[in-house]
Amino acid sequence: MWKHTGKQRPDFAIAPGPDQESVWDYPRPPILVPSDDLVEVSNGAVAIAKTQNALRVLETASPPTYYLPEADIDWTQLREIAHHSFCEWKGQASYFALNDDPKGYPVAWLYADPSKTFAAIDRHASFYPSRVQCAVNGERVRPQPGEFYGGWITDRLAGPFKGEPGTGHW
Repeated sequence: MWKHTGKQRPDFAIAPGPDQESVWDYPRPPILVPSDDLVEVSNGAVAIAKTQNALRVLETASPPTYYLPEADIDWTQLREIAHHSFCEWKGQASYFALNDDPKGYPVAWLYADPSKTFAAIDRHASFYPSRVQCAVNGERVRPQPGEFYGGWITDRLAGPFKGEPGTGHW
């Protein structure tokens, strides 16, 4: 469980309950923390990934993004697509679609050569919970609002979250 950083939450932030984390206690710039949560990703009944060795990226106002080790992902379910993006903190990302998706809609991304600060996520992938089924400790993850974001919302989090209506200025 993430510990409060000591900074002041904004007035509109929801106070976390017992066993909850406030995304308003997460730092900026983001940090990377290990997680022993059971993290599972599937496409319907087809398992794509399962691990208890994930890494979480924590950034102010955003739900965590879980990165799963390459070895714990069934890459036969995925194919790389010709889409890339650049994160000011992590570097250049490559994207992956489900093999059975003829349109090649991205469901996952990976940093093959991340920045030094995020070197630990080298060859780890994260998944969009809006496009595949993701679970943390058996709880179905809800996707972070907004098409661009890939945060994983669970009951352990208190928001509001970046990407919700009215958060464009965050």
